[in-house]
Amino acid sequence: MNTIHVDVVSVEESVFSGEARFVALPGEIGELGIYPRHTPLITRIKPGSVRIEKADGGEEFIFVAGGILEVQPDRVTVLSDTAIRGKDLDEEKANEARAAAQEAVRNAINEQELAMATSELAMMAAQLSALRKYRGNK
Repeated sequence: MNTIHVDVVSVEESVFSGEARFVALPGEIGELGIYPRHTPLITRIKPGSVRIEKADGGEEFIFVAGGILEVQPDRVTVLSDTAIRGKDLDEEKANEARAAAQEAVRNAINEQELAMATSELAMMAAQLSALRKYRGNK
């Protein structure tokens, strides 16, 4: 079977390490799909879900809050400040954080506050989208 080794790492821990048939994730300018023997690549990634089709046929969903992707013909490495397994995502907390970010956008008093709140809002929307993808594929 043709596989590629995948590592998804956050600041705190290794979230996934294993063999996969395919990896899909949100690249900076669009969705990326990676198969074994992919052309080497380094790029930034946006907040969203990493979908890993494991060698055994199962799937793993991981939310990443952006980061860096490195692809080598035999290895994929995803580095992110925040990476959360789909099964560990908490919808209630994500909705509360999104509401707080929406309030921060409304109450921003300068461009810096607005940019930070808008970024947080986008990340929470991506996290909720990742949660819906995870639940839809269970």
